[in-house]
Amino acid sequence: MTFRRITRYLASAAVAATVAASLWAAPQAAYAQAFAVVPTQTVYPGETLTASQLEEVAVTNPNIAGGYAQSIAEVEGMISKRTLLPGRTIPVASLRPPYAINRGANIRLTFTLGSMTISASGTPLSDASVGDVIKVRNLDSGVIVTGTVLADGTVQVMAK
Repeated sequence: MTFRRITRYLASAAVAATVAASLWAAPQAAYAQAFAVVPTQTVYPGETLTASQLEEVAVTNPNIAGGYAQSIAEVEGMISKRTLLPGRTIPVASLRPPYAINRGANIRLTFTLGSMTISASGTPLSDASVGDVIKVRNLDSGVIVTGTVLADGTVQVMAK
Protein backbone atom coordinates (compact mmCIF):
# COMPACT_ATOMS: atom_id res chain seq x y z
CA MET A 1 0.00 0.00 0.00
CA THR A 2 1.14 3.47 -0.75
CA PHE A 3 1.23 6.29 1.74
CA ARG A 4 -1.66 7.98 -0.07
CA ARG A 5 -3.88 4.87 0.15
CA ILE A 6 -3.04 4.38 3.82
CA THR A 7 -3.98 7.96 4.72
CA ARG A 8 -7.20 7.72 2.67
CA TYR A 9 -8.05 4.42 4.42
CA LEU A 10 -7.33 5.85 7.87
CA ALA A 11 -9.35 8.99 7.09
CA SER A 12 -12.34 6.95 5.89
CA ALA A 13 -12.05 4.65 8.92
CA ALA A 14 -11.98 7.66 11.26
CA VAL A 15 -15.05 9.17 9.55
CA ALA A 16 -16.86 5.84 9.77
CA ALA A 17 -15.97 5.53 13.46
CA THR A 18 -17.17 9.08 14.15
CA VAL A 19 -20.46 8.48 12.31
CA ALA A 20 -21.00 5.17 14.10
CA ALA A 21 -20.27 6.76 17.47
CA SER A 22 -22.71 9.61 16.84
CA LEU A 23 -25.42 7.23 15.61
CA TRP A 24 -24.95 5.08 18.71
CA ALA A 25 -24.76 8.01 21.16
CA ALA A 26 -27.83 9.93 19.90
CA PRO A 27 -30.45 7.28 20.80
CA GLN A 28 -28.62 6.40 24.00
CA ALA A 29 -28.60 10.06 25.10
CA ALA A 30 -32.32 10.46 24.38
CA TYR A 31 -33.08 7.17 26.09
CA ALA A 32 -31.07 8.05 29.21
CA GLN A 33 -32.99 11.32 29.68
CA ALA A 34 -36.47 9.79 30.01
CA PHE A 35 -37.70 9.61 33.60
CA ALA A 36 -40.95 8.67 35.29
CA VAL A 37 -42.21 9.25 38.82
CA VAL A 38 -43.34 6.21 40.79
CA PRO A 39 -44.64 5.94 44.36
CA THR A 40 -42.52 4.06 46.90
CA GLN A 41 -45.62 3.06 48.88
CA THR A 42 -49.32 2.66 48.19
CA VAL A 43 -51.10 6.02 47.84
CA TYR A 44 -54.86 5.98 48.41
CA PRO A 45 -57.50 8.28 46.86
CA GLY A 46 -57.64 11.67 48.55
CA GLU A 47 -54.04 11.53 49.85
CA THR A 48 -51.65 14.40 49.19
CA LEU A 49 -48.44 13.31 47.46
CA THR A 50 -45.20 14.20 49.25
CA ALA A 51 -41.62 13.94 48.00
CA SER A 52 -40.87 11.22 50.57
CA GLN A 53 -43.49 8.95 48.92
CA LEU A 54 -42.05 9.37 45.41
CA GLU A 55 -38.96 8.58 43.40
CA GLU A 56 -37.82 9.28 39.86
CA VAL A 57 -36.77 6.24 37.84
CA ALA A 58 -35.30 5.94 34.36
CA VAL A 59 -37.77 4.72 31.75
CA THR A 60 -36.48 1.40 30.43
CA ASN A 61 -39.21 0.91 27.81
CA PRO A 62 -39.04 3.63 25.13
CA ASN A 63 -42.44 2.49 23.79
CA ILE A 64 -44.35 3.73 26.87
CA ALA A 65 -46.77 6.43 25.78
CA GLY A 66 -46.72 9.83 27.47
CA GLY A 67 -49.29 10.99 29.98
CA TYR A 68 -47.35 9.97 33.07
CA ALA A 69 -45.57 12.21 35.57
CA GLN A 70 -41.92 12.83 34.73
CA SER A 71 -40.65 14.83 37.71
CA ILE A 72 -41.38 14.92 41.42
CA ALA A 73 -41.91 18.69 41.29
CA GLU A 74 -44.74 18.10 38.81
CA VAL A 75 -46.76 15.95 41.26
CA GLU A 76 -45.69 17.03 44.74
CA GLY A 77 -48.63 18.54 46.63
CA MET A 78 -51.22 17.10 44.21
CA ILE A 79 -54.10 14.91 45.42
CA SER A 80 -54.57 11.34 44.19
CA LYS A 81 -57.92 10.53 42.57
CA ARG A 82 -57.28 6.78 42.63
CA THR A 83 -55.04 4.21 44.29
CA LEU A 84 -51.42 4.47 43.11
CA LEU A 85 -49.33 1.34 43.46
CA PRO A 86 -45.61 1.26 44.33
CA GLY A 87 -43.28 1.03 41.34
CA ARG A 88 -46.00 1.94 38.80
CA THR A 89 -45.93 5.16 36.78
CA ILE A 90 -48.33 7.88 37.90
CA PRO A 91 -50.78 8.97 35.17
CA VAL A 92 -51.20 12.75 35.27
CA ALA A 93 -54.96 12.28 34.79
CA SER A 94 -55.14 10.47 38.14
CA LEU A 95 -54.10 13.62 40.05
CA ARG A 96 -55.86 16.87 40.88
CA PRO A 97 -54.77 20.09 42.54
CA PRO A 98 -55.78 20.57 46.19
CA TYR A 99 -59.07 22.31 46.85
CA ALA A 100 -58.87 26.01 47.64
CA ILE A 101 -62.35 25.95 49.18
CA ASN A 102 -64.04 23.14 51.10
CA ARG A 103 -67.78 22.59 51.19
CA GLY A 104 -69.45 24.10 54.25
CA ALA A 105 -66.58 26.45 55.19
CA ASN A 106 -67.16 30.17 55.79
CA ILE A 107 -65.79 32.19 52.89
CA ARG A 108 -65.90 35.76 51.64
CA LEU A 109 -68.07 36.63 48.61
CA THR A 110 -67.13 39.70 46.59
CA PHE A 111 -68.99 41.51 43.83
CA THR A 112 -67.26 44.30 41.92
CA LEU A 113 -68.90 46.74 39.52
CA GLY A 114 -66.62 49.56 38.42
CA SER A 115 -65.13 51.09 41.57
CA MET A 116 -67.85 49.67 43.84
CA THR A 117 -67.14 46.43 45.75
CA ILE A 118 -69.67 44.58 47.87
CA SER A 119 -68.63 41.70 50.13
CA ALA A 120 -70.56 39.21 52.21
CA SER A 121 -70.10 35.91 54.02
CA GLY A 122 -71.06 32.69 52.30
CA THR A 123 -70.91 28.91 52.42
CA PRO A 124 -69.83 26.94 49.33
CA LEU A 125 -72.11 24.09 48.29
CA SER A 126 -69.20 22.01 46.91
CA ASP A 127 -65.43 21.66 47.10
CA ALA A 128 -63.56 23.71 44.50
CA SER A 129 -60.10 24.51 43.17
CA VAL A 130 -58.86 27.89 42.00
CA GLY A 131 -60.68 28.93 38.83
CA ASP A 132 -63.70 26.66 39.36
CA VAL A 133 -67.20 28.11 39.08
CA ILE A 134 -69.28 27.10 42.12
CA LYS A 135 -72.57 27.84 43.85
CA VAL A 136 -72.41 29.57 47.22
CA ARG A 137 -75.17 30.35 49.73
CA ASN A 138 -75.12 33.92 51.04
CA LEU A 139 -75.28 33.57 54.85
CA ASP A 140 -77.13 36.87 55.35
CA SER A 141 -79.92 36.45 52.78
CA GLY A 142 -79.92 32.68 52.09
CA VAL A 143 -79.75 33.37 48.35
CA ILE A 144 -77.62 30.98 46.27
CA VAL A 145 -75.22 32.77 43.94
CA THR A 146 -72.64 31.59 41.40
CA GLY A 147 -69.02 32.70 41.44
CA THR A 148 -65.43 31.93 40.53
CA VAL A 149 -62.93 30.74 43.14
CA LEU A 150 -59.90 33.04 43.47
CA ALA A 151 -56.41 32.13 44.70
CA ASP A 152 -56.91 33.94 48.03
CA GLY A 153 -59.90 31.71 48.92
CA THR A 154 -62.63 34.22 48.09
CA VAL A 155 -65.38 33.81 45.50
CA GLN A 156 -65.91 36.53 42.90
CA VAL A 157 -69.68 36.66 42.29
CA MET A 158 -70.91 37.07 38.73
CA ALA A 159 -73.65 39.43 37.61
CA LYS A 160 -76.62 37.73 35.93
